[in-house]
This record gives sequence, C-alpha cells and structure tokens, in this order.
Amino acid sequence: MRAVAFVGFKKSGKTTTVEKVARVLKDRGYRVGIAKSMHAPFDKEGSDTQKFSQVADYVIVRAQDTDALLFKAKDLNALLSIGEDVDFLLLEGFKNVKHMPKIICAKSEEEVRELNDGLAIAVSGIIANEKSSEINGLPIISDAEELANLVEEKAFMLPNIDCHMCGFDCYGMAKLIVNGEKTTKDCVVLSSKPKVVVKIDGKVLPMKDWVQELMEKTIKGMLSAMKGYKDGKKIEIIIQE
Repeated sequence: MRAVAFVGFKKSGKTTTVEKVARVLKDRGYRVGIAKSMHAPFDKEGSDTQKFSQVADYVIVRAQDTDALLFKAKDLNALLSIGEDVDFLLLEGFKNVKHMPKIICAKSEEEVRELNDGLAIAVSGIIANEKSSEINGLPIISDAEELANLVEEKAFMLPNIDCHMCGFDCYGMAKLIVNGEKTTKDCVVLSSKPKVVVKIDGKVLPMKDWVQELMEKTIKGMLSAMKGYKDGKKIEIIIQE
C-alpha cells in the first residue's frame, strides 16, 4: 500500500483536492482508501453510538446505504492497518505523520512554509487557483490528473516503527526518499521478505535474521509432533490477550 497525506489548515481545499485525486485514481482502476482526521468528536455526547462505544470494543453502524466501523485504535499504525487492501491510501489532515510524503493544501505562502517539514512533494488547494509555477521549490498543481500522476510516482508509506535497521528513523528515511536520495528499497523492513512476521496491534515487530530463524525452528519443532502438521505450509499463530 502506498500513501500520501494531504495536509493544510482549515478551509485550504484539502477535501476537494483529495476527492478529485481519488476519483482519478479510481478511474484508472486502483483501489483507493481515504482516512480523514476530524477535530470534532465523531460520537456526540448522549448519542446511541457514543453509549455503545463506551461498552463495546467496536461498533458497526448502518445508516441507509452507508456502513461504518467505529473503534479506538491504539496508535496510527493500528488505525491505518485497516486499509491494507487498497492500492493507495489518501490521508486528509494528519499533519504530524512523518513516514509518508505530503501534498500541502494552503491559502498562502506563509502556510506552505509553516507546513513544510521536508516531506512535501507539491502544493495544491486554494493557493493553486491563484498562483502557478512553484513555492520554495515545490510545484504548484491544481489539475487532478497531474496530482494523480504525482501520487502514482511518489506515494509510499514506511513502517513507522523507527527500528533504525537502515541507519535512520522513519522520518529521516522518508525525507531522504522525498529528496530522491533513497528509495523504499533502502528500508530494511519493506525490502526484505521475512520468514517470520510478528505484528502487535497491527505494528510489525522488527526482527534480525537470526531471531527469525530461531523462532521458525522453535515453532516448527514444537508443532512437528502434532497431528495435522505439514512441513512447508504457511503457519499462522494468533495470541490474544
């Protein structure tokens, strides 16, 4: 899954920009997910969903033809993991994410400067209707087709686990990728094909090769004596607290 965050202050054109880009990507045959950061509470005080959310681990809501799953993710990785079956994940808001590229939606050059944390790949939104060319080296793009092309070319999402196995944290590596100095192949977690994968609340636990080998041999050794075990098959183990 590849991702881009569309960041900006209120009334900067984020929603319109995300919607247009999503439509273009869908027309091109991609599966698209959208994650929106909301400042207002989703469940109003005293509402049925708010009451249910207080006692249930998650709440499924059906309102006419729209379905929603309400739950409390423990962190951003757990939240975004529900979108793993899409080709592109477009985030609206989430200014503080540090492991994916960003398109800044702004009303002024001052906002662009304030929001640029080294992960921006373009500028769009309200300012794109008034200015052309570039701001601080970032291209200003208003056309949805051009933005979709950029998303296809530049979108990525690092694991956000700061394992430092590549020599950097995910923010540092993300900036290098945006600048063209590195690629996602330089991320050890993404580029390797681990034999053993452990996820805790949707977050991948990084493990050295020798740790994976130790776990593999230990688990297979324990299971080999059990009826129904077949060597060479995929093994899935889920431990629930």
